[in-house]
Amino acid sequence: MSTFMAKSDEIERKWYLIDAQGHTLGRFASRVSKILTGKNKPIYTPHVDTGDYVIVINAEKINLTGNKWEDKKYYHHSQHPGGLKEIPYEKLREENPELMIRKAVKGMLPKNKLADKMLKKLKVYAGLEHPHEAQQPEEIEL
Repeated sequence: MSTFMAKSDEIERKWYLIDAQGHTLGRFASRVSKILTGKNKPIYTPHVDTGDYVIVINAEKINLTGNKWEDKKYYHHSQHPGGLKEIPYEKLREENPELMIRKAVKGMLPKNKLADKMLKKLKVYAGLEHPHEAQQPEEIEL
């Protein structure tokens, strides 16, 4: 018996709708990354993108434990002297809550060429509204 290897043109992709309200950021991001990589499927193959599409709604209502709303910061640098920018997560939740989930999921994806393809299948929205009704997403509870 030979080992099954998935081929990229034979993969059927589903759309899943996940509500982030009340979930903790890290645990939520790890479950979403498993769906994006395809590790929840029996046909998972490491060198092929076997994952599904994920729509995350209510990104502004995600939880962080402890004092992370005040203590945890998002850093980025402009590559110029003195160009370090830091934004506390409480301010990030008000301005761009989609970025919190996107950065957390990106950190849990594999560090290879497939990660960008997997991240493009993640659609994050701050509120309940999303423009993907035509794809008939299946709502799942994490």
